Amino acid sequence: MDTDAIAERVRAFYERHPYPPPVDGLDGYRRAWQDRDRRRADHHLFWPARAYTETASILIAGCGTSQAAKHAMRWPDARVTGIDFSATAVRCTEELKRRYDLHNLEVHQLPVERVGELGATFDQIVCTGVLHHLADPDTGLAALRDVLARDGAMHLMVYAPYGRTGVYMLQDLSRRIGVQPTPGDIHDLASALALLPREHPLAPLLRTAPDFRDDAGLADALLHPRDRAYSVPELFALLDRADLVFGRWLQQAPYGLRCGVMDRLPDGVRARIADLSLRDQTAAVELFRGTMVRHSAVVYRDVGLAAAQRIDFSGDAWGSYVPIRSSHTVRIQERLPPGAAAVLINRSHSHNDIFLPIDVREERLFDAIDGARTIAEIAGSAGSPQDTGAFFERLYQHDQVVFDASGCLR
Repeated sequence: MDTDAIAERVRAFYERHPYPPPVDGLDGYRRAWQDRDRRRADHHLFWPARAYTETASILIAGCGTSQAAKHAMRWPDARVTGIDFSATAVRCTEELKRRYDLHNLEVHQLPVERVGELGATFDQIVCTGVLHHLADPDTGLAALRDVLARDGAMHLMVYAPYGRTGVYMLQDLSRRIGVQPTPGDIHDLASALALLPREHPLAPLLRTAPDFRDDAGLADALLHPRDRAYSVPELFALLDRADLVFGRWLQQAPYGLRCGVMDRLPDGVRARIADLSLRDQTAAVELFRGTMVRHSAVVYRDVGLAAAQRIDFSGDAWGSYVPIRSSHTVRIQERLPPGAAAVLINRSHSHNDIFLPIDVREERLFDAIDGARTIAEIAGSAGSPQDTGAFFERLYQHDQVVFDASGCLR
């Protein structure tokens, strides 16, 4: 089929099976994001070196039934624009806009490829779970780059291949036997999945992923008319073709050599991976872990902007960084490893090997993080200047903090 035919099939699919399913309400979401430090952490995840602001212009590209409304609620002083080619998605978003009086939200029924018709540029673009469903992802991403402000940042999420092996096996099976996205066929498919062998590559996702807990999710995962995945090298190639520059992984610990199982590899193996370029290192980590189901990245328009946002502990600037805790962090103080006073875990990680033991001195430093003081000030108040930079670098690598680096001279 040509690209227009593919796009129409995808649009028709989402009219019948809106995904994510329409939400009952966003009251809990609103309460969670009333925490200013949580909003600050979100801002500095994308722009460490830029002073905090709540007045950005934000585009949600492929907004689905609620994503644009959530961002408008999260950032009440921002200008939020949602686009989606599905009339059902736009209608659901408009209903949330009216219900919650979201005056800062505009919604348009528009495909990503035609985003230029808005005649606007945006400080931030969020495009998650969209590109891998487009008939021509390169055209869609190029269109988004054209409307990204010069100093803007983009959040991209695409499917990853290896952790979705079982998904693609069941997609192939469904095509071979003619399963259709009808209520009866979806019910039969769900019943069949209940009998899936425990050793099947899909079995872990059936136990943990929310995609299989309702009919809409099941249809989106296994019966979607257009679905492709990107390995790490393929994602970097996609960014290169769009003239975009990789900034960081949204969650960087699973890709790091100093976190979890990767830090415990035999020295020879780990040294060989460490000798690779950063791109090839993350490609190697993806192959070793084998279970990544998606890649989420922060990207920029040019190399200079990406470099300006880079957190660097090799010089002296880190003492001026202001650490802000992740809202996903939990502290465990039971069944600890020898010498640990606590273990820090980021609840958003899907890899259970990633955790950070801290000793008494490090716990004192962690407790001193208040979102206002710099690392140098925290070290002074805690009376613990030794190896302070190394500890905060580990916190950063394990996704336990982000940094406000806007006070540093660049």
